[in-house]
Amino acid sequence: MNPMSICSSSSSSSSSSSSSTAKAWIVHSILAGTAIAVAIGARAYLGRAKKFRSRVVGIIPARFASSRFQGKPLVQILGKPMIQRTWERSKLATTLDHIVVATDDEKIAECCRGFGADVIMTSESCQNGTERCNEALEKLEKKYDIVVNIQGDEPLIEPEIIDGVVKALQAAPDAVFSTAVTSLKPEDAFDPNRVKCVVDNHGYAIYFSRGLVPFNKSAKVNPHFPYLLHLGIQSYDSEFLKIYPKLQPTPLQLEEDLEQLKVLENGYKMKVIKVDHEAHGVDTPEDVEKIESLMRENNLS
Repeated sequence: MNPMSICSSSSSSSSSSSSSTAKAWIVHSILAGTAIAVAIGARAYLGRAKKFRSRVVGIIPARFASSRFQGKPLVQILGKPMIQRTWERSKLATTLDHIVVATDDEKIAECCRGFGADVIMTSESCQNGTERCNEALEKLEKKYDIVVNIQGDEPLIEPEIIDGVVKALQAAPDAVFSTAVTSLKPEDAFDPNRVKCVVDNHGYAIYFSRGLVPFNKSAKVNPHFPYLLHLGIQSYDSEFLKIYPKLQPTPLQLEEDLEQLKVLENGYKMKVIKVDHEAHGVDTPEDVEKIESLMRENNLS
């Protein structure tokens, strides 16, 4: 046997083995590095997910000059201004980092400061509560991801509903707006002050109307159909809220006089949650007595 060939063969075998080992270590290192990178990326992603739309401010828009009920925010309900009752209920919500009242009226501002609320003065040119919320947001020193528009004429608003619309928007990244509905009472079917809502199978709004929707051929209320009543509370992605005032008024919005229709007509998605809630909004002076009676019945001071 040729010694040189044996020696050469052994050297070649050793070299091949070393090469294979080196390649294995390279592959192992690449895989390990990839795994670490994936883990870091996943952790970063989960961290962002936990913080998605996490900073939340509640804004209570209030104006004195209402066409249906002038001075409504200051009307007394069992010894307290209505705006104060709304503010006190809102403070019980767990998702809100801050609550402010946004108004263009000094009488309302003075009243609110008197019971401890933070107040932001806004211009009289605001066309609706959404625009007033946007102006207030611009004047706030801190940055927020979600703005909750809390109707000042809902003195019995449940804090769980506030939390519900916030969590709904946090869980729906494709939506820029969220709101709440409850079951419509048959006696409210044709009341234009009670706004109705229809939603799709995934919980997104299709339409809002002051008329009864859907409307059947008999022109009567179907006692077996689950009609939905829109509750005034709504929350917005703060970046969308900056866009909203720049959107031109839309035909359906103007016809129904419902600001949320401008959102839908421009193709944005709105998440809707259904809650078990008695609607106790104050739209007319006659509603005040109803609210007070209900509060007495339920021992609410």
